[in-house]
Amino acid sequence: MPLNGLRVLDAAARHLSFTRAADELAVTPAAVGQQIRALEDMLGVVLFRRTPKGLELTPETEAGLRALRAGFLEFEEAVRAMQAGQSSSALTIAAPRDITAKWLQPRLAAYAASRPDLSFSLMAADEALDFTEANLDLALRLAEGAGEHEGTRLGEALFVTVEAAQGGPDQRIHWPGCPSSDEHAPIRVADAGLAIEAAATGFGRATVPQLLAEADIKAGRVRQLGEAVPSSLSYWLIAPLPQWRQKKVKALVEALLE
Repeated sequence: MPLNGLRVLDAAARHLSFTRAADELAVTPAAVGQQIRALEDMLGVVLFRRTPKGLELTPETEAGLRALRAGFLEFEEAVRAMQAGQSSSALTIAAPRDITAKWLQPRLAAYAASRPDLSFSLMAADEALDFTEANLDLALRLAEGAGEHEGTRLGEALFVTVEAAQGGPDQRIHWPGCPSSDEHAPIRVADAGLAIEAAATGFGRATVPQLLAEADIKAGRVRQLGEAVPSSLSYWLIAPLPQWRQKKVKALVEALLE
């Protein structure tokens, strides 16, 4: 369907002038003429006749204009319906359980307090999660980058080693993905958040993302051993480009980065 040609036809028919149609469409009169000729060739009909008084519509054009304009109105309604999701008050976010509990939820609560019109749906992250299938607006990942999506990094890519505030045994707490990996460690847990909890209760030492441990260090539940060390892994807020462009997602990302 030659949508651009039909759009030109509609404008030219309303103005009965290629020049005024060109002004409306921000093109040249010659471009309007070319589109009309191409459309006439494709349809096999004459769309306009030139008379001493100017352009006139042919019976063939008059026969199709009402349906054409109704079709454009339907297109406009479709676009408005698709854009309506950008102004909806619901946000669906996927994130690992540990960063949700220790970092994301407190910030979402503060943001929600300033935006009572919003509602949030939180999902446990799955590496294979499909944004479209899960109807996701935003995800939070511990990764080396945003990958195929748009994204922004949360803080620096640093890891810290922590133990209980009163000290603990010199043994490593293992979790999948920890840089000081030891699958034979006496304590093994499912994620970095549980590693921090194990360290806080005196099971040993855990090396975890600095962002994840900041609140517990500040609260005195654990203490940091040595300096933070650079890592290839950091937390990222990510989304496919259409979701990333949504006003509600932009506002949320800005609030989380404050």
